[in-house]
Order: sequence, then structure tokens, then C-alpha cells
Amino acid sequence: MKILLYFLLLLPAIALSQVPAEDYPVDPASVEQPGVPKGETLKFVLENSRIFPGEMHEYWVYIPAQYDGSKPACVYVNQDGIQSNAPRVFDNLIHAKEMPITIGVFVTPGRVVTADPANSLDRYNRSFEYDGLGDAYARFLLEELLPAVEQQKASDGRAIRLSKIGNDRAVGGTSSGAIAAFTAAWERPNEFSKVFSAIGTYVDLRGGGRYPDLIRKYEPKPIKIFLQDGSTDHNIYAGDWWMANQMMERALTFAGYSVNHAWGEGGHNGKMAAAVFPAAMRWLWKNYPAPIVPGKTQNPMLNDILLPGEGWQLVGKDYGFTEGAAVNAKGEVYFQDIREGKTYKITGGGKPVALNIDSKKASGTSFTEDGTRFTSSMTSNQVLSYDASGKEKVVAEKIPGNDLVVAKNGNIYVTSPDGIDKPGKLYLIKPNGEKIVVEDNIRYPNGLTLTPDQTQLYVTTSSSRWVWLFSIRKDGTLANKQRYNWLHVPDNADFAWPDGAKCDTAGRLYVATNLGIQVCDQAGRVNAIIPLPAGSPSNLCFGGREFNTLYVTVGDKVYRRKVKVRGANPFENPVKPMKPKL
Repeated sequence: MKILLYFLLLLPAIALSQVPAEDYPVDPASVEQPGVPKGETLKFVLENSRIFPGEMHEYWVYIPAQYDGSKPACVYVNQDGIQSNAPRVFDNLIHAKEMPITIGVFVTPGRVVTADPANSLDRYNRSFEYDGLGDAYARFLLEELLPAVEQQKASDGRAIRLSKIGNDRAVGGTSSGAIAAFTAAWERPNEFSKVFSAIGTYVDLRGGGRYPDLIRKYEPKPIKIFLQDGSTDHNIYAGDWWMANQMMERALTFAGYSVNHAWGEGGHNGKMAAAVFPAAMRWLWKNYPAPIVPGKTQNPMLNDILLPGEGWQLVGKDYGFTEGAAVNAKGEVYFQDIREGKTYKITGGGKPVALNIDSKKASGTSFTEDGTRFTSSMTSNQVLSYDASGKEKVVAEKIPGNDLVVAKNGNIYVTSPDGIDKPGKLYLIKPNGEKIVVEDNIRYPNGLTLTPDQTQLYVTTSSSRWVWLFSIRKDGTLANKQRYNWLHVPDNADFAWPDGAKCDTAGRLYVATNLGIQVCDQAGRVNAIIPLPAGSPSNLCFGGREFNTLYVTVGDKVYRRKVKVRGANPFENPVKPMKPKL
């Protein structure tokens, strides 16, 4: 039941259209109630932030009377300080057991204080902290603010102990504080599971208007969110708040989130937010401590790819840096630890096993049907092959190769990045050993893969948001060069940093990027984004006996995940992919 209907139950004789836009019923939890124990609220200052250099923040800590310090309490963090009469609301809801014992943390946005206030202005970082996407503000809360709170004590000496469990944490705010709250949960869903968002600034002050699109494409996260806004909210140069909040609600519903909302006729103020705050808290904490589980998305591509109940599994960790994931015809997966100079093999569902192979000679890897392993190397400037016995053969020299792919017909394509500031090259090495430069004007070419029918070649370029697509002529040379796949870029980066790429047999393109695995349809559009548990992926392949397990190298770790789709392998006979859908 939506919260506006809740108000109608309180005032059954008044129709919704007759309720004045800024005249709301008062929830009993917003006023002092006799016999309810009162918590205390203490004020502190956090100076010299590391994440936001030079900033100072004021913050208040609400400690409920029922908190005895014997175990960590649940946490609610609110931006812009104390709003919506939150301490009194918490007193009443905790006493009524409508929310758990919760410590409130209310923090102001940061300021860089001027040394000469008479003649100069402080740097006000509210928009900088709150309105942008990315993980900086979440890191500030987790690495600086909450640890600082735990250094404090209640006035009677009780230690302040905060739960580290995401299911025990909520975060909220108003306007820019609301988008900051959502961003903290979006970036760290295992740290903040509940969001209260009032008149949220999901517009393009600093890119917040991207959220509805991203929500629809991402695999859903374990977040529960309550939205509030009014029809006379801002409509200015940056966007329309009222429409943006409705787009958020529709996107979250589409993507399978647990979402509730309260819509009204009010403007850009906290009046309705204060009125609905108690009901929002009741709803956010309802069924606690049951964990929040993402619902089923309506995104067809995610549903076509992902198996219900199957998540990422950690295959191995503590490597130097993992790269070059590739699979052979048996479904065995190979990857390199390029810092330690080792190559590993994964068979079946087992753990990686180190091989007696010098992986300093291997950046990219590709297999043929008979098990011959081809590698490219930027260190030795060679393309090498290894037969089943491990015998090494020089296939081509003077190619500082990054990645390569061997087609069914024996043609080898190699990316050769000559540097960020000058064009790189694509090489074709024919089965007879002939070496041809088939492209010499592409910036930092990195990963590459063939379409399932092997008539086209995808090439990722690290210093961009694009994947290039080339047609392959009968002689193996390239034509029809096009910047084809447009990728999403995180807020804290200039590029999507696309690296390894693979196709499934339907023709979907999977690209390892700094947002996770971005999946494009055959028309070049990102339809789905599958994040990794941590870090940015560098390469991927489909392994296992049925080639239906996605293996991904991520920094010093390797993950795998069983999926519904099958990988398209260049050593197999070409297959015609599906047509793209709208």
C-alpha cells in the first residue's frame, strides 16, 4: 500500500484531491509521546577529510535510550544534518518496536574553510559531494565518518558500536542529500540496504539523470528504497525533479527493486518529507531482520543471460594481476598472472593450477580446435604457438601484441597498442606466415573478438567508451570500420576502459569495463551491466564443458558464474547470430 493511501486511512473523510499541497496530517510518531524514553543527541566535528581533502564536517549522533552498548546497533545516516524531526521519530518507533534500536548519524556537507573569512569565501562542497555519481561519498561514510562516530561515547560513557552488516544500515536525505544517499547504497549495496529519498535530485547537476537508465540495465542490487516528491518541485536548467523521481520509481520497479513512494503536490522543501518520514521508516524496517533480496528484473537480456540463484563464485585470489582469459576445446580455462609471470589452468569446477609456462611471453591467448595455444606478447614482440606437448614456435616477430584471436580458418588478428598518444595497429597473420597491417589509425586497441559467424571483428579501445567493428573480407583484411558499441563510463573515470571481449552464440557482445561486464546487443547497444563483487574486470571467457560458465579476471582474483548462454568460440564452425530486437 502506498503511503498516500496510508494518509487517507488517517483521514477517511477527505479526498486526496482536497488535501492542500503543503498541509499534511501529522504522524503520531513525529510528536512527543508520554512514557516514551528519550534518546540523546550529541554534536561533533570531523576535520581534515582524506577523501575530500581539506574538508570539515559537522555531525550529530542520536543514541536511543534503549541502547546499552553491549552489541552493535543498527545505523541510519542522514545527509544535511538533522531533518524530519528524526530523533523524536526514532524515540517513538523504537519504543513501539516498529524499527530496531538504531543509532542516527546526521552529517553536514563538507566545507573547505577559508583562512581569511573577511575577504574570501569557504569552498562549499555540497554539490561536489552529493550530486555526482561514483563511490567517493560512500567511501567517506564508511572509511571516515562512521569510524569517527565509533570513537565517541555517550554522555554516560557508553561506547558507540555500529553494526557493519549492510542489512542493519539505512541512509537518507533530501534533495541533493537524497541522491547522495541513493548513490551510497548503489555503490555499496552490501553496506547500505535501505534508502529514504525525499525530493531527490536525480537530474543533471552532476550526472544524476543517468540513474534511471543504469538501474534498468544493471543486475538488480539488494536495496530497498522509499521515494517522495511533489508535482511543483523544481523544473530548471538541470531538469525536472518531479518527472525525474517518477522515472526513478518506474526504473526501480522495472528492475525488480523493493520500492515505495509518496507523491504529492508540494514544492522543493522538506514539508512532505517530514510528514511521511515515520511511515517511510516503518516500511523500510518492516520484516527486519530478514535480508533484502533483489526481485526479478523485467530486463529481457539479463533474464536471457542470468540463472536465478546463481551468483559469482571466487575461483582464486592473491595473484599479482590476472589477464588473458581464454578457453580451449575441452572447456579448460587459461589465464595469466602477468606480474608473477605464471600461467594457470582451470579444469571443470576446480581451482586454478599453475603451469610450467613463462607467461611473460603471453599477454593475449587464443586456442585452435586441436589444442594449439597461440599467445601474443608486448615484452618479446612476438606471436608464439605451443602444441599439445608444449613445443614453442615463433609465428611472427616485431609485433608488440596485446591480445589476439585465431579464427577457424587460421587467420590471426592481433592488437598492438603503440601508446595512448599515438595510433596503434591491428595485424593480420595468415596461415602461411604473411603479416599484414590491416588498421593503423586506432587509439590504444586492446581486446578483440569475432562475431559468431566470423564475418566481423570487434576491437576494444581502452582510452575511450567505444568498441570498433570491422567487416572481414574474404582475404582476411578489414573494411567498414565503425565506432559501433557505445559503453557507459563511471563518474570517476574519463573512459570506460574496455578490455577483453567475447560473444555468445546469439551474437551478444560481453565487454570487460570499469563498471563490470557490459553486454551489448547485435546493434551495438548496451542492454545489460553485470557488476563483479569487487574491482574492475580485465578479461573474460566462457568455459566449462558446455561453455556456459563465465570466467572473469579481476585484479588479483578470478571469478566464475554459470549462465544460460553459450560462448561462441573462434575454433568452432561459424554460426549465424540472432537479429537484434528493439
